[in-house]
Amino acid sequence: MKHITFVIGGCRSGKSGHAQKLAEKAAGKHRIFIATCVPCDDEMRDRIKKHQEVRDESWTTVEAPILLPDTLAKYGKEENAVLLDCLTVWIGNLLMYPDIIQEIDQRISRFIEVLQHVKGQVIIVSNEVGASVVPENKLARQFRDIIGILNQKTAEAADTVIWTVAGIPVKIK
Repeated sequence: MKHITFVIGGCRSGKSGHAQKLAEKAAGKHRIFIATCVPCDDEMRDRIKKHQEVRDESWTTVEAPILLPDTLAKYGKEENAVLLDCLTVWIGNLLMYPDIIQEIDQRISRFIEVLQHVKGQVIIVSNEVGASVVPENKLARQFRDIIGILNQKTAEAADTVIWTVAGIPVKIK
């Protein structure tokens, strides 16, 4: 049965752990973890490894650092339990490519369109980046604005929205 849950919070708020617990309780043919992170250095590789170690063999991991909407469309067409972690990293990845920056609005629209057609349970993770100071440089402000808009659209499309604070999930929708 289709159900979209959006888990949002600050860095190290416990959102990924809570999202995984939700996904493990979700009904579905398969458990799919859609990863957006690119292992660009040793520290990031260690973070990825730690995330992988907390998932058992029942999970299938699919990497989608750029083609997130297409990947979600593929795995969301069946009644799978899909955990997508995370939107913030996906937008950061897109901003690394000048040609793609011109297409970000279309990619966000495509992502939201795909959400309308998923069949299973989808849990989406993102960072709330607008609760801090105004960034000092143009790229950081652009990133904050884009992810803020994407978070709003995702929350609107979601059936449930959970804010995580200090490891405590708080249902806000």
